[in-house]
Amino acid sequence: MLLAVDIGNTNITWGVFQGEELRATWRMATDVRRQADEYAALAMTLMSYHQVERSALTEGVISSVVPPLTPRFTEAFQSYFDIRPLVVGTGIKTGMRILYENPRDVGADRVAHAVAAYALYGGPVIVVDFGTATVFDAITGEGDYLGGAIAPGMNIAAEALFEHASKLPRIEVARPKQAIGRNTVESMQAGLFFGYVGLIQGLVARFKDELGGSAKVVGTGGLARPIAEDTKVIDVIDPNLVLTGLRLLHEMNTKAGR
Repeated sequence: MLLAVDIGNTNITWGVFQGEELRATWRMATDVRRQADEYAALAMTLMSYHQVERSALTEGVISSVVPPLTPRFTEAFQSYFDIRPLVVGTGIKTGMRILYENPRDVGADRVAHAVAAYALYGGPVIVVDFGTATVFDAITGEGDYLGGAIAPGMNIAAEALFEHASKLPRIEVARPKQAIGRNTVESMQAGLFFGYVGLIQGLVARFKDELGGSAKVVGTGGLARPIAEDTKVIDVIDPNLVLTGLRLLHEMNTKAGR
């Protein structure tokens, strides 16, 4: 079995694959203060809950946008699972050309998303990741990673309003009943939620124009589903896109090394 881990700024997503089948998945909050032993202990507890035997894990792959945690997870894999994981980064095989001016600047999670989106849905394809940041990635019809756009995530925007406007409260990001709020909380929710719907629609339209074709749009991340319910521009919701990408990257690179 393959243990795949995506380390994000807000959450860490774990997945266990048996062949191409995703057998189990779980998430936990990202905490740079936790050590390798703590993450391993949490993982083993959740594996037991999902009836995954530690001894059944034979391979591993990690993507990370939190540099301090990368060596800790590598240590946890080696010490507790006896696995030397593939770490997604510069020099690994991706099966696609990265056309960013500096390919090293493309986050490991964005590479995994792009690889999975093209493999599953063909191209041209646009990935919208609703995570800590709202990230757009464009993959051409030929399967090249072209580039993208990065905007603050909704939760970051909500927190910024609370921190920088003295009379605005901290709110839950949720869809309000209408765009015209009748109190401060509803007004903030309307600005955030419907504002982001407009952001998604506007950027997707521009991406499609620049890609020069009818691109499929894949949404992933925690807020993908509620946003998709308010707009027709997202064609597919795939909550496990990054894990699928990690599996494919692992397959490409382990086959290459055999």
